[in-house]
Amino acid sequence: MLETMAELWRLRPPGPDNILAHPAFERLRAICRDGYPNAGKTGPAFALSTALRALGLPCELRGDAAHLASPVAEAANGLDAALRATQARRLHLAPLDLAQDLPPLSFGPAKVCRFAPDELRALVDERRLKRAHQRQDFDANRLSEFHWLVVEETVPLDQEPEARAVPFLFMNLSEDMGRIEPHKGRFPPALEAALFFLLLAPWETWSTMAEVDWRGFRVPWVYTVDSDIFVRASAPPSANTLSWEDRVYTDRYGQTFEEERPVELPLADAAVPELALWDQSRWAIVEQAKQSVLFETPITHFLVRAFLAEGVDEFLAHITTIEAALGLRADYQKCFRVALDRHKGMRATDRMRGRVAGLLGGRQHADQYERVFEVRSAFLHGRAMTAISTEERVIARSLARQIVEALILATRAGPIASREGFLDSLLDKGAPLI
Repeated sequence: MLETMAELWRLRPPGPDNILAHPAFERLRAICRDGYPNAGKTGPAFALSTALRALGLPCELRGDAAHLASPVAEAANGLDAALRATQARRLHLAPLDLAQDLPPLSFGPAKVCRFAPDELRALVDERRLKRAHQRQDFDANRLSEFHWLVVEETVPLDQEPEARAVPFLFMNLSEDMGRIEPHKGRFPPALEAALFFLLLAPWETWSTMAEVDWRGFRVPWVYTVDSDIFVRASAPPSANTLSWEDRVYTDRYGQTFEEERPVELPLADAAVPELALWDQSRWAIVEQAKQSVLFETPITHFLVRAFLAEGVDEFLAHITTIEAALGLRADYQKCFRVALDRHKGMRATDRMRGRVAGLLGGRQHADQYERVFEVRSAFLHGRAMTAISTEERVIARSLARQIVEALILATRAGPIASREGFLDSLLDKGAPLI
């Protein structure tokens, strides 16, 4: 391997028109095929080209990027390690756009913090990134001005390198390519799990500008760094996609300066000390609760969807979160009841009101649910309606969050045999209140 790679390393820029057809490359591909059991029946082609570029193949580098080349012995060791690897590390980096100063947090595989420019460069493996995208810069200085949610996960490498590099070539074309995966998220599942955890915090209470946004931050995108060198590094994210504003200030000498700073959504003073409670112990409680029968419906899916959505879709997703948490199919189809109905003749909406009151302990919450549910119904059924007010928007968010939090606490009180039995007991408790 070392001798063959040395021949490739001696190629002068810009290299052959098609490196995949170069004799030394073909020999290296055969060495990978014959020497490593996980390299595939024919050996890696596109995957090997991607890996060599990531390892610093000199002929692939432009003149101003020649310093990114690596010694051939170091590259050979890197290729050998990649071919032997059985798992990879994925690091998901999400900027918390619009976030004010937040305390550093650490929970499960995630953390929330700021990074110095050099720390960001190390996280994205800037040398490898620059080798793959020589015409694009990673603006670590500007990106370091934001808070970040970072989630690390380990994934098994159960496919050959070529399938990981160009997965579309290995797709089963007999499958329904247009199918919709109903609970597939916008971002990687590990990142969305961390988002769900953060969304249990009362951001709508901490917000001092709910008419602008009840959220304490936004997540416009996620950048994933994959340690698998057979997977091409994604293009570097742009700091211009985040929110900036020009600020003018005067120093003590009377000179006026203008600078660009991130836009921030101000939070109440209580936010920082209270958010510090979102730690590892609380993460463990939430993760355990998600294994309960109370979370067998897509509660987490819709709470995260509401955060990521805009306008009426956000409002509807919060109402759907409540329905996923407290609704039963038997509310609309009696044939699906598996227990004695102690509230015959009660409308489905009243059953929901009763469960809300039973879970949160008062009619006030049931009336709030009825109010936002009526807004939802007017929209869906085409009735005349006015704009959804800030108050109604915040009520929907707050009610959804409180209900999810109450379900989490309920799982700590003891084992729950069935979801229907639990919801029936809530209705028994709440029906007299409404």
